[in-house]
Amino acid sequence: MKMHEVRRYRSAEHLAREDQLAWKIAEVAADPVAVGADVVEMIVNRVIDNAAVAAASVARRPVASARAQALCHPYAPGATVFGMAEGTRVSPEWAAWANGTAVRELDFHDTFLAAEYSHPGDNIPPILAVAQHCGLSGADLIRGLATGYEIQVDLVKGICLHEHKIDHIAHLGPSAAAGIGTALNLPVEVIYQAIQQALHVTTTTRQSRKGEISSWKAYAPAFAGKMAIEAVDRVMRGEGAPSPAWEGEDGFIAWMLGGPEAVYHVPLPEPGEAKRAILDTYTKEHSAEYQSQALIDLARRMGPKIGDLSRVRSILIETSHHTHNVIGTGANDPQKMEPTASRETLDHSIMYIFAVALEDGGWHHVASYAPERAQRPSTVALWHKISTAEDPEWTRRYHARDPKGKAFGGRVTVTLDDGSKIVDELALADAHPDGARPFVRSNYIHKFLTLSEGVLSAAEQLRFLEAAEGLADLKAGDLGRLNFVVKADRLGSARPHGIFDWRAK
Repeated sequence: MKMHEVRRYRSAEHLAREDQLAWKIAEVAADPVAVGADVVEMIVNRVIDNAAVAAASVARRPVASARAQALCHPYAPGATVFGMAEGTRVSPEWAAWANGTAVRELDFHDTFLAAEYSHPGDNIPPILAVAQHCGLSGADLIRGLATGYEIQVDLVKGICLHEHKIDHIAHLGPSAAAGIGTALNLPVEVIYQAIQQALHVTTTTRQSRKGEISSWKAYAPAFAGKMAIEAVDRVMRGEGAPSPAWEGEDGFIAWMLGGPEAVYHVPLPEPGEAKRAILDTYTKEHSAEYQSQALIDLARRMGPKIGDLSRVRSILIETSHHTHNVIGTGANDPQKMEPTASRETLDHSIMYIFAVALEDGGWHHVASYAPERAQRPSTVALWHKISTAEDPEWTRRYHARDPKGKAFGGRVTVTLDDGSKIVDELALADAHPDGARPFVRSNYIHKFLTLSEGVLSAAEQLRFLEAAEGLADLKAGDLGRLNFVVKADRLGSARPHGIFDWRAK
């Protein structure tokens, strides 16, 4: 890997294209380096993982709404929409919108955390949609996904967005555009312009993850994927982008991030170096914000030690800056302590999550968020006894550059009514690659079968898994098999009409 310095340049300063971050990313995307067998294995795992969480969310209203919008844009050859028959095709940017929303709705797929946060699996829907529409092969898709993961992880390692209240989809637009460029074997110049366009139109604020969190949290990554496809399409037609997008005098760094004096360092593979960043990422065993994964596992472990939870006087979770300030009491969001809060808000309340995991000894993607569950008196009482605090050591480990030193958990002190204390800590979720029970192919398959049970028929489950596990051998035009069909009565429904189907009402 080579570390690239990225800073603002005044318009009077000449910054050659080949020295711009977007060009360097485009060169990585255009590099025809082979994809290693272990990377192919993990890409297949994540295709299965995405389908699992999409199947579990396919009937939820935000997903049904996104799907209804997509179905108003039929197109041939087009791309498939999760839940619909393979022959039902829509324009690829709309397929990315519908499928991206389904993948993100439950916040249950893969993650990578460094200077910034990300869900790299959000790259799969837009790159897959383009690959389906363009009749690409499984090998083409694998190359594109290896790039999408690589660029997103590298940007996340080098550029922090959240400290400036910019949402992390600002890294997703460029990575998806780069991955599409790789899959289509586009020249560096085209990928360069598309990356910059995608950055320019996907820079949004983190209010989507603050206060009363709405369904837009699921739509935001789908929007970035949709914009990436449109950016590539425009540039292939000869259009350009604001340049240099990151380094310009009025560009991303100067006004959205650290300002005119800020300097960032972004690692990228050298020419001929394999794209292996997907191996640094990790998926979720539990349907909740990633920083809660280890703490759910810790609650499972601590519950039997505590025994009678009515004896709990207080619970202190000492953890990283991010966990404390985004999903903990450091966020100063009263909604995080509100029993009538939305699922999206509860998903970002470690106080609620830890209380439920203590009571139930685990976590369920539906039952743990049910209104009656959130409003249970014993849960509310326990929930309101929990607070968080930042511990510098946990923050240091959260940001550690060495993957072996990273930690996303915390230390929990439970004080009982007699003043005695029960203390335990956990650095990594059990399912993390370095955790107690790392996820392997069988775990991904089990997750898919569990989350799609009752949604897909047994035959459809097995058909999809066969297609996914054979991804590397899928021929040109066969990528439509990476879809699943759901019975109409299992699809849920959106509100009857929007602008796109106004005349049909």
